[in-house]
Amino acid sequence: MIPQITHQNYKNLSSCATFERLICYNRHKEPERVVVMSKRLRKGNLSIIEFQKKYDTEDKCREYFFNLRFPNGFVCPHCGGTSLGHVRTRNLLRCKCCRKQISVTSGTVFHHTKISLVQIIWAMFLFANDKRGCSAIQIMKALKVNYDTALYLLKRLRKAMHRREERYMLKGLVELDDTYVGTSTHGKKRGRGTEKSSVIVAVAKDTHKATFAKMKVVDDLKSYTFKEFASGSIEKGSSIESDDCKALVKGLAEDYSVDHQVYSPEKDMLVHLHRIISNLKAFINGTYHGVTKEHLQEYLDEFCFRFNRRGFAEHLFERLALAAFTT
Repeated sequence: MIPQITHQNYKNLSSCATFERLICYNRHKEPERVVVMSKRLRKGNLSIIEFQKKYDTEDKCREYFFNLRFPNGFVCPHCGGTSLGHVRTRNLLRCKCCRKQISVTSGTVFHHTKISLVQIIWAMFLFANDKRGCSAIQIMKALKVNYDTALYLLKRLRKAMHRREERYMLKGLVELDDTYVGTSTHGKKRGRGTEKSSVIVAVAKDTHKATFAKMKVVDDLKSYTFKEFASGSIEKGSSIESDDCKALVKGLAEDYSVDHQVYSPEKDMLVHLHRIISNLKAFINGTYHGVTKEHLQEYLDEFCFRFNRRGFAEHLFERLALAAFTT
């Protein structure tokens, strides 16, 4: 079991990176508690040399992924049995109760993959240790694989990020607005009616800073679209700050307390949200040089995953590995 502590005591341990989430970003636990990181994540990031020595063979990588999946010992995903056998000629696990065979990647985002575990773990390491993100071209050159393999690895990792982000909701005081992301459309309409992708952005905050963010690509900015986004991203009863968008106010007034004003930069409105939107666009344009609407959500998930764990940057590799092999 993962131990817990009260919210009042979390600051005493935060410097050791012992937390999975702060209180305002936890859907499944009691509101007055936060989740403490398990012991397997308490070590800081390894240097490249240390990492290479530690994970230089398939067996070492397999052992690491096995411990991520079964931290308290093997439990069969099919029957719940705990008696473990091995099929050493195929590097598989076998449950002695139901006799079914599984690999360390089965049931994860890397289910049925043919890529070596060494390549997977190195892709995670490179992807997690560059705060600007990592393109498929970079992975392709670093691991000496083809572009399709590199792209597959990154898409799997972003899928793991998406699944992990889905588990949590924002609560408390939340800034909410929309933005547009995409390539430049010279000579064409800007703002409402633009050809760029519409994105709804929500940012939870405390008194002095933003805490967590959620983003979603949407087809339109109608009231039911805002309502659908909020119902899956923000706990009911939360207080929402926004501009005077009629569709937003109409869609959220029933379940949330909405403080809406006509936007003015002089009023210091939505400061955290607009800063994060600016960082998002720099992230996408600087590392990936633009993203199509078809794949934009994957990059929003990556940005939010990184942003929501910015306080634990040195543990991002372990958190990414945990997301990939426990979802």
